Amino acid sequence: MDVDILAGAEAADIKTSVAPITIAPIASTPMCNWNGVQVNDPDTWNPAPTYSFSGRPKSPPGPGPIDPDVKRIVSRLTLKEKVGQMTQIEVGQIIDCNGELNRTAVEYWIDEWKVGSFLETPANHNGKYNWYSPKSFGALTDAVQKIALERGSKIPIIWGLDSVRGANYVKGATIFPAGIATAATFNPQFAYDAGRIAAKDTRAAGVHWAFAPILDLAVNKLWSRTYENFGEDPYLASKMGAASINGYQGDYKHDRSRVAACMKHFIGYGYPFDGSDRANRHIATHELLEYYVPPFKAAIDAGVATAMESYGVVNGEAVTVSNYYLKKLLREQLGFEGMLVTDWGEINSQATMYHTAKDLTQATKLALERTSIDMSMVADDSSFANITAGLVKRGIVSESRLDESVARILQLKKDLGLFKHPYTDKALASTVGSAQDVKAARDAVRESVTLLKNSNNVLPLNKYEKVLFVGPTLNSTRYMGGGWNIHWQGPTDAEGDAIYQGFGDTIIKGVQQVTGTVPLFMPGVDIDGTTLIDIDAVIAAAKQADKIIIGLGEKPYAENVGNIDSLVLPWQQLNLVYTLATEANKPIVVVLVGGRPRRLDRVPDVAAAIVQAYLPGAYGGLPIAEILYGAVSPSGRLPYTYPATEAQASTTIWQSSYVAYNPQWAFGYGLGYSNVTYSNVMLSSNVLRPGAPITASVSVTNNGPYAQKESVMLFTHQQYRVGYAPELYRLRSFVKADLAVGETKKVSFELKAEDLAFWDRGLKRRIEPAPVNVVINPYTQVNVLAVVELEANPKDVLEHAVI
Repeated sequence: MDVDILAGAEAADIKTSVAPITIAPIASTPMCNWNGVQVNDPDTWNPAPTYSFSGRPKSPPGPGPIDPDVKRIVSRLTLKEKVGQMTQIEVGQIIDCNGELNRTAVEYWIDEWKVGSFLETPANHNGKYNWYSPKSFGALTDAVQKIALERGSKIPIIWGLDSVRGANYVKGATIFPAGIATAATFNPQFAYDAGRIAAKDTRAAGVHWAFAPILDLAVNKLWSRTYENFGEDPYLASKMGAASINGYQGDYKHDRSRVAACMKHFIGYGYPFDGSDRANRHIATHELLEYYVPPFKAAIDAGVATAMESYGVVNGEAVTVSNYYLKKLLREQLGFEGMLVTDWGEINSQATMYHTAKDLTQATKLALERTSIDMSMVADDSSFANITAGLVKRGIVSESRLDESVARILQLKKDLGLFKHPYTDKALASTVGSAQDVKAARDAVRESVTLLKNSNNVLPLNKYEKVLFVGPTLNSTRYMGGGWNIHWQGPTDAEGDAIYQGFGDTIIKGVQQVTGTVPLFMPGVDIDGTTLIDIDAVIAAAKQADKIIIGLGEKPYAENVGNIDSLVLPWQQLNLVYTLATEANKPIVVVLVGGRPRRLDRVPDVAAAIVQAYLPGAYGGLPIAEILYGAVSPSGRLPYTYPATEAQASTTIWQSSYVAYNPQWAFGYGLGYSNVTYSNVMLSSNVLRPGAPITASVSVTNNGPYAQKESVMLFTHQQYRVGYAPELYRLRSFVKADLAVGETKKVSFELKAEDLAFWDRGLKRRIEPAPVNVVINPYTQVNVLAVVELEANPKDVLEHAVI
């Protein structure tokens, strides 16, 4: 049947085409008889092994002008209905004391406040299940949707979810490596795959909007959100971010297995001054434009539908109420036309946390007057709706300001097909957890794991060697997952690995699958690094082993829960390595499983091999085992600079070249089991001018003995730059080459003079002429470079910033 969205809507306006749907009765006044302990969702299914999907559109759609029918709908909404569309409420507000959906609460938010959006999973907000299946999640979202279509404004709601590494909040959905691990592949295809599969599984749960990808640069490595991002480099993050958005969205205006992506967090979030989450960022505006803006510009160019502003302040100015950051820069300079949402409670936080507003009323007024924020993730009360309506009624904020935002919100809902297809597509549920998806996740891990040291070819292991496996991260799915993994903070100690209900593996299980034997495993130390466990027995076993594999790392965390004061791994984790090295005198291989580069003290000197596994996700165990045993040669490369000292916490590959760069391991570093050599760097011209790109090429040879995937990276280093210190290196391009044993490939890159333009203090983008070193993989190869003369008029301005 066709139902007008609003009573009296014109026939030409958007209509909601709603198929008949039956929603199970929901108690409105429940008797509280639940003990509050979450249980496993009993829903089970046999995932379809494979399924078909639409590929990447040649011209990905994105937000644009508002359609006439949307404008007409906006014009007929009441003030309260407009404010409701701009309000987002978290799901905990509609969960009752038995962990079930509370119909009375839903009706209250829909009827009284006309709320247009909900977010989050009940599993994080006192829902009865610890991990909701697509069927259970979809039943809940459909029930809310039905109420929204029958009551209040009769406009479908849009549901948002942090599906940041697959649909990590949907039971059985394939959990992918964290963003930092995906970046380590130097293969954007995996960012695309993770986004596409996350979208499908998210939509299977009746959710239409993913709060991803995360495009902050991971500059300060103390930061607890380092693992969520695509590394420290602007170009790498740009390529990965654009591919991720293409995956999430595809042809999202027609393909109902896709969702709206959300680029976040705009802007500068990844350089907290003291490394703690939400700490102040001190970033000169021209440096912000040079390094931190490019991933967001790439996202806008890729058609990203929505954006989320950043927590906290930049240079003392609160982002949430900044006219410069959220209007001039985002809208006018970068040309973003999509919908902008706040992060959690950020408008109210101006008064309650940052002291940038007198009270909630002033905070709301500033956000509406100064910025282009469209939706407030309030997320727990009616303050935004109540205050905003009052501001308009008193003539302090114009209603036309609300009209702009509501139009963008309704256009997004229309683009996602919610007016015609508001309910869950139940056919998608059968594809959740597909073997096809699991393979994609494992392939990403296979190309992300980074070999940092391999003395005397201690790796790969031989199946016939006697190997002792020690350490808490080797036998844990949840430690491979980290935060944003089933729960915001990952599974609890009480839930352990059982919460995965078979949707995952461990490194130990992977070793068993690769070798065909049950490996000898002993924990050795707790994950907090406070206590050695049965150390005498561990030492005795180590003396009998040929080699020792020690898994170190971090327990799950997210945001400020993961704040640390030092990058050094906890003492007893390090002590386990030292003790076994002294007592057993056997080759030691350290496998690092964690979200950021933790300092290793003397471990690099003691261990024969070191493997960085990052946070590979629930299916990381088998690929890591394959790499340890040589079924796959490692090809991951560091997406960040790995600090050797605390002082290097914010060291990057693009820092000024006169500053010493001597980290533990450099950005882009990583080894394979094959001997790969580079030769014959060639430039199509020895002069580089604006408007006349040149080609740089290099020959890459795999001398064996393994097939090898090789990340070939092109960097530039300007020998001098008048008045502005040139960077150590800037990554300009990269290619992941697949090399058979004995094979040589010629890899070519395009290099433009415009690539070497930079933002100056006057917020003008220009080129300074000078000789430029064109360098290939400087930290794995030696002297593979050529020099080109950059010629340009330094007075020519390529771009002006909007100020």
